[in-house]
Amino acid sequence: MKNMERFRISPGARVGRVRLAVSNLEESLAFYERVIGFRVVERQGLRVALGAHGSDRELLELQEMPTLRPLASPRLGLYHFAVLLPTRAALGSFADHLARLGVRSGSADHLVSEAFYLVDPDGLTIEVYADRDRSEWRYRGDEVLMAVDPLDMAGLIAESAGTKWEGLPAGTTVGHMHFYVGEMAAGRAFYDRGLGLDVMSRLGDAALFLAAGGYHHHVGINTWARGSSIAAAGDPRLLEWELVVPEEGDVEEVSRSLEEGGHVVDRSEGKVRFRDPWGIMVSLVAERA
Repeated sequence: MKNMERFRISPGARVGRVRLAVSNLEESLAFYERVIGFRVVERQGLRVALGAHGSDRELLELQEMPTLRPLASPRLGLYHFAVLLPTRAALGSFADHLARLGVRSGSADHLVSEAFYLVDPDGLTIEVYADRDRSEWRYRGDEVLMAVDPLDMAGLIAESAGTKWEGLPAGTTVGHMHFYVGEMAAGRAFYDRGLGLDVMSRLGDAALFLAAGGYHHHVGINTWARGSSIAAAGDPRLLEWELVVPEEGDVEEVSRSLEEGGHVVDRSEGKVRFRDPWGIMVSLVAERA
């Protein structure tokens, strides 16, 4: 291990594919294609893999489970997953696209990024955002400053220079994951001390933002749904998300760190997986296996 005292994950770690359980594949697919702008990469029965246009990389997998019912209230687990666009101009085109569709969304200027929030047919939330250049980020000590300010909608749409939205462009990735957790100390023990992500920012005692490589956050955790039940078999939910690390050796280092912290690592089916205290499944994947 690189540092027995305080393991830190490789700075090249990033979020990979996200897998969701949905109640009606056709309804979900219509939303993710028409509204968000994904394209179908592969389809097999009740499973469909989606990606950006101009790329075969799978970013999102939808798995239909017909017995599920749309969420009526929050569950511990997924708060949202976040689709990162490569440019502010692309986000401006997306903003214009939403306005033309008449789709309701939330929005915010987070200082480090600008974002829209949408809800899919099952009640699962998706963020679509673009980062500001790191040279524009501001810090207080070691923490990056983040906020929830009003978005400059007119300026954002003007940035697109009239370019029509044609779906998620090449270069789109999944930028981060954000989870409802039941207790902050246990969440930090898993994501900071176990996975080795650095704390980048916090919102009082209610939210924590962690990342590799100095990013504003690859993982957010919050206690805003404390007291809610954990997402269960009857709920639309996050099935799994991938944490991609540069090398196979990084997989072993992260696994060792988690095991030393008392967490169970599942090495079955040729994969390395583990669950946080609320059952959120993380699959550890090497970029160069």
